[in-house]
Amino acid sequence: MEKQESETTYDHMADVRSDRCHCLKSEIEQQPNWGELKEIEKTRREILRRVELPFCQILLYWSGTCLKALSLDWLIWVTTAFYICLRIIARSLENEPEVMELLANMANADTSILGAFLSFFLVIFVNQTNNRFFDMYGFAKAVAGEVQDVAGIVSTKLPKEQASRIIRQMNAAHVIAYVGLGGPYTKSDFFDPLNKEHQLLTPKELKYIESMDMESGPAAFKELVTWLQRDVYQARKEGIIDSFEESQLHAYILKFRGSMDAIYDFTDQPVHFFYLHFVCLLSALYLPLFALDNAYAAGWGADPAYSVELVYGLIVLIQGIFVVGLRILGQKMTDPFGDDLEDLSVIAYVESTLINTRIILNANQIVGEE
Repeated sequence: MEKQESETTYDHMADVRSDRCHCLKSEIEQQPNWGELKEIEKTRREILRRVELPFCQILLYWSGTCLKALSLDWLIWVTTAFYICLRIIARSLENEPEVMELLANMANADTSILGAFLSFFLVIFVNQTNNRFFDMYGFAKAVAGEVQDVAGIVSTKLPKEQASRIIRQMNAAHVIAYVGLGGPYTKSDFFDPLNKEHQLLTPKELKYIESMDMESGPAAFKELVTWLQRDVYQARKEGIIDSFEESQLHAYILKFRGSMDAIYDFTDQPVHFFYLHFVCLLSALYLPLFALDNAYAAGWGADPAYSVELVYGLIVLIQGIFVVGLRILGQKMTDPFGDDLEDLSVIAYVESTLINTRIILNANQIVGEE
């Protein structure tokens, strides 16, 4: 009996592992490759410039707008369909049922109150996610700036070979840090192309870092930061830099690690699901009531003009766009390090940092030659 139970348990665990492997394989297949990431990044940078365009030209765009997300959200279309069904019923019956008058009066009394509360919660939700988005943007730019700060010091204080190694490893830590977030910036489709192009890590360094599985979290990133600190300590021990310069470099390296840790903290704790579920529930209850209220207000029987029905229907649609649009806007800003067109331009930050640190390092050589 025990043997049979053991075999059953083993089979169950094998099935679970198989399911997990299948899910992981599906996620990997869905991840954008390096070429797709570059194309997404190019579109993102173009979208950023659209805010300066005239009003009419802005309305003509599809990519980077709310239109696609709204068109795929079922709540808007269910609410609109509910209004249309109520109007068909209203025109097919000559006499207004008493129950409809009762329901409409109840809806009219509660809709305005519920709508005010829902608007309040939606605005708070969007404001919270907006603050998160720009806080993470600030940390991402701070990380890039701190890499350049270290490059500026080591390129003037350390021998070129040693300075080059520190800059190279710090840029590698910058790239690997985004890989550890677990988003679309994977090792094979983000780190490997950049490492091949810019030679961030030597084969020996890469072999050691790969054993830490850089996609599973910040372990590989923090390992590289520790290498940097040890290099700085060794430089002070050899008398190349003094204790003040050592302390300054350690401070910049620790700020670099702290800024990246802050991004990890934000991604680890998104907006509370309880709050989002509450907003979704209120929306699902409010919009049908709003449609009922407007369907009744449009009149009963065959007497109301179609233009009146159209105006009330348009109001229902616009209200649905307002409610659903604010909720989608908040959700879009929850994770700025994804593959949406609205997310942050990670590749631009990394590549600009690589270019700037190379300029800093080479500028030191040019001055030395003169």
